[in-house]
Formats: sequence, C-alpha cells, structure tokens
Amino acid sequence: MARSIVWFRRDLRVHDHPALAAALAEGEVLPLFVADPVFEQHGPARRALLHDCLAALRDATGGALVVRTGHPVAVVAAAAAEVDADTVFVSKDFAPYGRRRDAAVAEALRDNGRALRGVGSPYAVEPGRVTKDDGTAYSVFTPFSKRWRAIGWPAPIDAPSSPAWMEAPSDPLPVRPDVPFDVPAADEVAVLARWHRFRDERLDTYHDDRNLPGIAGTSQLSPFLKYGVVHPRQLLADLDPSSKGHGVFASELGWRDFYADVLAGRPGSAWQNLDRRFDALPVDTDGAADERFAAWCEGRTGYPIVDAGMRQLVATGWMHNRVRMIVASFLVKDLHLPWQWGARFFMTHLLDGDLASNSHGWQWAAGCGTDAAPYFRVFNPAAQQDRWDPDGTYVGRWVPELGSADYPAPMVDHVAERAEALSRYEAVKQYTR
Repeated sequence: MARSIVWFRRDLRVHDHPALAAALAEGEVLPLFVADPVFEQHGPARRALLHDCLAALRDATGGALVVRTGHPVAVVAAAAAEVDADTVFVSKDFAPYGRRRDAAVAEALRDNGRALRGVGSPYAVEPGRVTKDDGTAYSVFTPFSKRWRAIGWPAPIDAPSSPAWMEAPSDPLPVRPDVPFDVPAADEVAVLARWHRFRDERLDTYHDDRNLPGIAGTSQLSPFLKYGVVHPRQLLADLDPSSKGHGVFASELGWRDFYADVLAGRPGSAWQNLDRRFDALPVDTDGAADERFAAWCEGRTGYPIVDAGMRQLVATGWMHNRVRMIVASFLVKDLHLPWQWGARFFMTHLLDGDLASNSHGWQWAAGCGTDAAPYFRVFNPAAQQDRWDPDGTYVGRWVPELGSADYPAPMVDHVAERAEALSRYEAVKQYTR
C-alpha cells in the first residue's frame, strides 16, 4: 500500500478536500500541518483562530493530525523521509509567499526522489483559469465574473468514510494568543450549521441587507473561508440561481476568486499600486500624518461611522464590509494617508485577513487597483451613515458616548479634504485611465 502525506494549509477540513481524497485513494496518509515561523507575523486574532481550526481538524482526523514546527522546506522533507512517503499532496497556493515556499519544498522533495502534488485550491475556480479569449487575464470584475460562472466548478465531495491514517510523533499545537473577545467556533460542523442557518433565514434578502451594518445581514463566514474550514464550492452548491440574494452572494465569492487571480498574475500588487501610474499621487507620511493615523486606528476621528467600524475591528476581529469601504475611503481621501498603512492595520486585526482580498479592496478605495472607484468618488462619511445606518443602531453600539462631551469633534472638514483629495488626484490625472 502506497504511503503519502497530506500537508494541510488553507484547507483545514476533511469534507470536500480533493487533495485528501486523492491521497487516500492511493493508500495510507499522514495528515500534517507545519507551524511555519512566518505565522508569527500574523495578528493575535488570526493566530487564535488558526489554533482553534487546528484543534478542530485534529478532532476530525481522530487525533491523527501531526503538527511540526519549523520551516516547511526542512519539515516536510523530513516528514516524508520519516514515513517513507512518495508523494506530498497539497491544495495549491497562489499567494506570493506560498508559491515561493512550495517551489522550494518541491525541489527538496525531488532531491530525495519524492514529489509535491497540488490538487485543488482554496477557490471555486483556481487562479489562472479564467481568461479572455486571447488567454490574457481580466482586470475588470464584471467580464471576469461572467466567464467565471461559465467555467463553473465541480460539486463538493464527501469526507472520507474510513481513512487509513498513519501515526507519527507530533509537536504541540501553536500557542494560542490571548485575545479580548470570543473567537467563533471553528469546527466544520459548527461552521456549516452557521451557513445553513444564514442560508435558510437571511440569504434571500442578502442583496439588500448586506449593506446595513446594524443588522446580521451577512454570513460572517470569511474567517473560515480564509483557513478553508469551508470551501466556496460548498456554499455555491447550496445557492438557488432564481434568488437575487443568492446571486449576489455568489458574486461576492466571485470577487474573492477575482482578487486571488489578480494577485497571482501580479504578485507585486500585494503592497504596490496595481496601476503604477498612481505612484505619483502625493500622500502624507510626516509626524502629523502619524497622529492622524493613530486617531483613525483608535476610532476617535469624530466621524461616528468611521469610529464605529474601527472599534468593531479591534474589539471583534471583524468589520462589516460596507464600513470597511467607508473607513478606507476616509483614510486615503480625507486623511491623505497611504492605503498600505490601512491595509497593514487590517491584516493585523482581521480574523479573515486575506492578502489578495485585503490589498485589492484597499486599492479599490484608493482608486489605483482593478475596478477602481473613480478618483473623484469620495465617500462622505456623514452621508454614508445616514444611508446605511439611518436609525443609528450600528453607531450607537460602538460609539455609546456619541452626543456627549466625551466624543471628539470631527478631526477634519470633509468638504475641505474632499477638495484637497481631488486636487491631488488631478495632479496625476494625466497618468490615469
């Protein structure tokens, strides 16, 4: 009987796991997770969630999951030699670090007559498959989405019924950081139950409710998509194409695939402007800019919906998506700060911090990415609050001192800063689309 390893990464589940199914079809399998030192760069909320996802996966494998700490190149090669595995199966990774890491691991395995085999990915349609007729990548979401839907995705597959797990010594799970809030339950059963409740109770009105931060109008499944506790195929398989809400939800999953596709094709866009002509846009980086950034981070800008969003982020590890757009616009167009400052703060605090979606979402707000908001579109935070939180439910929850002497006056005049933003964008207009 052949022996192989399944190296879990952003696929911490046993249901609908093509790499796991392929490995088990060949014989015995060692389920392995490598606690890469690079994880220490992640914020405490995401590391706490990772710990809980791994604990749940260990239970799902009947305690067979092996955790090893160290650099994947050395750890994976050593584990393969230890159990005499010919093949290490993985779900393909398309992020910049993941691709470099996997190339190095594949080389180390080849040197010892073994192979790294990628089967499946964290996406409904893996990056690089959705292309124009001439084979080039899309840079606009709508045509990407049409082709994405046309290509389609396979139906989910069941969890293995009687897997032949191998045993090997294991290191402890990574240390779980203390965080000042409850991290949501991370096992597959709980996550799928959460999805089914949302599907049955809220999904038909998702197209309207998703923009209202004061209600539970979104699934909040993004942290579990991040770590692959659930796969987008499992959600897409449950959707009714005749429902408008279901269709909009599918489009949101399409945006996730789109941003991953863009990052795979342009890895430098993780932290650089996708449209490099915007490198000429003046931004503030002096001491006064640092002070404005601190006020934004701490939720004391004097604009209630901005402050509510930043406080929700720090207090829960999550922020409503409509509010993410509002606070991002405020940072780049009212405070004139680099979008990268906000993107890094989000990645530190978000449970669902995903490099492709986060960086390209920020570039949408800054006007320098794909499907970029026109440079002259500057969100008015007061108008946004009136439109999306008209009864003040969301703001009242996170800014209870609003209306008292304890709440600060607006730190900037939006009308003046909008004019300043337009002036700065006009200075580089000749280079823009």
